[in-house]
Amino acid sequence: MLNWRYIFRLFQAFFSKFKLIIAIATIAGVLIFVAISLLLPAFLNNKTERIGLTGRYIAQTLPLDILSQVSDGLTKINLNGDVEPNLASSWQTPDKGKTWAFTLKDDIKWQDGTKITSDTVNYQFSDLVTEKPDRKTLVFKLQNPHSPFPKVVSKPIFKKGLLGTGEWRVKKIKLSAGVVSSLLLTNSEKKQKIYKFYPTEERTKLAFKLGWVDKVSDLYTSQPFDLWEKIHIDTTSNTGQYVAIFFNTQDANLSDKTTRQALAYGIDKNALSDKRAISPISIDSWAYNPQVKLYSFDKEKAKKDIKEGLAINLSTSAVLLPLAEKISKNWEDIGIKVNIQVFSAIPSDYQALLAIFDIPLDPDQYTFWHSTQTNTNVTKYSSPRIDKLLEDGRTELNLEERKKIYIDFQRFLVEDSPAIFLYYPTTYTISRN
Repeated sequence: MLNWRYIFRLFQAFFSKFKLIIAIATIAGVLIFVAISLLLPAFLNNKTERIGLTGRYIAQTLPLDILSQVSDGLTKINLNGDVEPNLASSWQTPDKGKTWAFTLKDDIKWQDGTKITSDTVNYQFSDLVTEKPDRKTLVFKLQNPHSPFPKVVSKPIFKKGLLGTGEWRVKKIKLSAGVVSSLLLTNSEKKQKIYKFYPTEERTKLAFKLGWVDKVSDLYTSQPFDLWEKIHIDTTSNTGQYVAIFFNTQDANLSDKTTRQALAYGIDKNALSDKRAISPISIDSWAYNPQVKLYSFDKEKAKKDIKEGLAINLSTSAVLLPLAEKISKNWEDIGIKVNIQVFSAIPSDYQALLAIFDIPLDPDQYTFWHSTQTNTNVTKYSSPRIDKLLEDGRTELNLEERKKIYIDFQRFLVEDSPAIFLYYPTTYTISRN
């Protein structure tokens, strides 16, 4: 049986002999605990954040939200879509949009501490002449008047080696076959971000599953992470993009407007998403027209105007395959034979293309719908009325007059239906708790 009196006396003797050492050890332990409590949050804040993104980019075409962390443009665009000063304090056009002169702010510097002057600003424009009459002035001479040009120069500027003006600085960039595979950014607080790029959404998700990245952004599907524990999911309705079916208007089966309209009536768009897109201009834009034709789901009208025996090849990416299958079912219900084709790169020749499209910051969409733009007008659409509206819209300087032009542009384009505008996509950011 234990002799508790003996054990008590033994501990008493031990503490009496080593009380100084025990006191010092206790104080040291308390100090270490306090230090860890104070320093650990700072340590965690300084950890490297690893972010996975889907896409193939060269250094000059990296996503704007990354480039904007590293540098600034001459101008910036606010939440209302208006242009504001940034590195430039002011600008003017003496000839109604063909020449633009920008004055740089005083005492602005590159990340290496050198002063930003007109000589060190290096926008890569191939279709205009740049003049630098003095160290504070940049003059851009365009071939034709272009009223949205102040928005064009909101694009971040860089010195050699992606040296910019922003909070974050490029420390290292890795390329694979000329394509960016990873990008390391640092800031003055010693924090780091590593962006890792993957060719497909499935590869991006795999990187997260394997622990190669801590966060993945701009996913179009949240599966399988919506079933995982200890995972945080941020959901965003991305009104800077739209999902649409683009028609090859030169195709023998799709050159008729009535057929394209019938295909639009044959899709139950409200079953696809609650954030419908009805035109190529964002719902957030000052030029948005809410009164275009909606093409609400109408099976009987669609059946009446569809040619008997119509067959369509619907091309899409793997990420939109479930959507393509729903649309295929809608079209088959009105008597259309549909063949879905999944591509890894956008095909140069197709009948109908289901894709996600980036909406420009300015309502000017000359590049995508004007009949002369053979490389970027993916629908091969041609309309003298639309051509004229697009030409007028990019030369008009008065904002209210420009708005009227783009209101008409949307109305007539949607009437012609070179594309079926479906919805603004939901994107997901997945991170570990």
